[in-house]
Amino acid sequence: MKLFKKAAALGLSLILCAGALVGCGAGSTGAGTGGTTDAADSGNIVAGLICLHDENSTYDLNFINAFRDACEARGLVEGETYFISTGIPEGQECYEEALNMVDRGCNFVFADSFGHEDYMIQAAKEYPDVQFCHATGTKAHTEELDNYHNAFASIYMGRYLAGVAAGMKLNEMIDAGEFSADEAKMGYVGAFTYAEVISGYTSFFLGAKSVCPTVTMDVTFTGSWYDETKEKEGAQALIAGGCKLISQHADSMGAPTACENAGVPDVSYNGSTIDACPNTFIVSSRINWEPYYTYVMDCIESGSAIDTDWTGTIDTGSVLLTDFNDAAAAEGTTEEVEKVKAALLDGSVKVFDTSTFTVEGKTLESYMADVDTDAAYEGDTEVIADGEFKESEYRSAPYFDLQIDGINLLDTAF
Repeated sequence: MKLFKKAAALGLSLILCAGALVGCGAGSTGAGTGGTTDAADSGNIVAGLICLHDENSTYDLNFINAFRDACEARGLVEGETYFISTGIPEGQECYEEALNMVDRGCNFVFADSFGHEDYMIQAAKEYPDVQFCHATGTKAHTEELDNYHNAFASIYMGRYLAGVAAGMKLNEMIDAGEFSADEAKMGYVGAFTYAEVISGYTSFFLGAKSVCPTVTMDVTFTGSWYDETKEKEGAQALIAGGCKLISQHADSMGAPTACENAGVPDVSYNGSTIDACPNTFIVSSRINWEPYYTYVMDCIESGSAIDTDWTGTIDTGSVLLTDFNDAAAAEGTTEEVEKVKAALLDGSVKVFDTSTFTVEGKTLESYMADVDTDAAYEGDTEVIADGEFKESEYRSAPYFDLQIDGINLLDTAF
């Protein structure tokens, strides 16, 4: 079976569900797995954010905007009671910056990139009275530190809904005679062959397939979270290869710009690109991190437990879509996406329903996923149950790493 044994890495106003800011502790609306002992230093918050890139990266900008909003909503002041550090590599520099945050008086430090994790854990072990939180990480549930936590969101649901919008656009172009149904091929620019990326492009594809059954998809990888040249060249190659619509899991404007220049519809990620791409941008999905930041700060102030693994959902306001661009989206897209969203919420539609995809021609009945990440990346947890791959059930970070039929990987070097 052709499966990926890679690290499960992770490296605006159609709100799917407005969702109130969440509370804290065991009764929170986040889908947490496990909990910790009481958070230290309850009372006033001093918060720090560590980012891999700066605001030119759509990925990092999404974290920065949410962090500012959450901090300023409770009266924190940038440079005094909250701090943002950008351009921090996935290396020893992260550990050093985490210690700098502690020196500034932070009792809550958050890092936004997968490769930051080991350095955040190192800092957490040295400063048990400071709460260290990390997006996209995989080790909190096995490290079992009282002051180290992972968080992510069920963004695969947002990706799926964005895929429905993509499928609607393909159908519109087929009906207009632009190409035949068997030529309905999408392209996808991914950063790495990690579980986060695989989960994202697969859920996007399955959303499109749910309304455009003949769709196929080519995927190319850049080997970088942010490389505008490679992302643009990747999109151009996909378009040259016959892809009629492009999406991405990479952080620059490279792919959307290539689509706008070529007049090819585009579904972006982490924020709207309508200003730069008014003719081709359809919609974007993103994780809204403000509910998680607020949740953690509420917990610290009250001395409540912070979930070891916290998964934001549509209900917590953590999974969002931008407004649709009427100039590019197919007619009826908003109504169709709302209908599918309701079905996701009531459970009648499952993103990774095993009856909707095959692997090497076979329907999966069992799969051991690498949830407890180790150096060998060996499967350790059964994740197929009730006809569904249970993504985000056993930790917050994605672990869907299957290569399903209908998706063609042009390169797997990364």
